[in-house]
Amino acid sequence: MYRRVLVPLDGSPLAESVLPLLMEIAGPLDMAIALVRVLEPVPPMAVEGTRHFVPDDIEARRRDAEEYLAPIAAGLRARGVDTTWEVRVGRPESEILTAARERETDLIAMSTHGRSGLGRLLFGSVAEQVLRRAEVPVFLMRSGVTRHATIQNR
Repeated sequence: MYRRVLVPLDGSPLAESVLPLLMEIAGPLDMAIALVRVLEPVPPMAVEGTRHFVPDDIEARRRDAEEYLAPIAAGLRARGVDTTWEVRVGRPESEILTAARERETDLIAMSTHGRSGLGRLLFGSVAEQVLRRAEVPVFLMRSGVTRHATIQNR
């Protein structure tokens, strides 16, 4: 039985599209949901023709991620689901797997673009890497435009 579910979110409606399905089963199964947002560090960029470098403002990005996750978690809690959230920095697939281990989750649930072939080869797939390396079951929902909603406290 799945009691603790990790849900990686990247700020997109696609990633959030797994939440309505989880809401249907979380309450009756008394599941706890842990939301995680992973920020991938961006190397400093040089401004052409100058010696000026633009550093990654990871703290500003962290605040944005926190402001994104907090209302989603509040909306889930308002519907009676035990929900936590955290922001991590690093390679998304590694941080998702580390969060799953640290939180002792029973399941990782995430949406995917469902790319195959050349698209997956060119763009890579965080979902595929998580699926291959996870120590717990992974629920992947191939999502399209048809069903996605943000769960927020209203």
